[in-house]
Amino acid sequence: MAVRIDLADVGDLHQVLEDHARYWGERDLRALHLTALVREFGSTSLVARGGDGIRGYLLGFVTPDRTGYVHLIATRDDTRGTGLGRTLYEAFTETARRQGAVRLKAITSVTNEGSIAFHRRLGFDDRLVEDYDGPGRARVVFTRELRAQ
Repeated sequence: MAVRIDLADVGDLHQVLEDHARYWGERDLRALHLTALVREFGSTSLVARGGDGIRGYLLGFVTPDRTGYVHLIATRDDTRGTGLGRTLYEAFTETARRQGAVRLKAITSVTNEGSIAFHRRLGFDDRLVEDYDGPGRARVVFTRELRAQ
């Protein structure tokens, strides 16, 4: 199951949106897939390609305070449990580090047990932040400091 990690482009984003259910199941997160993220942060948005198409992707960017923020990460339903999510995170970490990132950050809903477990396995610290996404909309915030290399 060889994959190649490439920079994402708008065509990749359109393909992901076409196959949205393969990555997100019943959850409709299409509104979070902003074309501007790929256009403006294409150097930190990644796709994992195999012979059968896009197997996973990560949309992220580096903030002015040197945080590598992961906006979305998803793997296709037939690639879960293969380590592909970890591989995408590792590629993003190196890309973000080259752009000066000293830490990583991501968020998820409080009910997304899979995301919480995944980020904990990757060594992230997590904390619940009330009203993070507006009144009554708590989120789990993940952070991980990057060690100097």
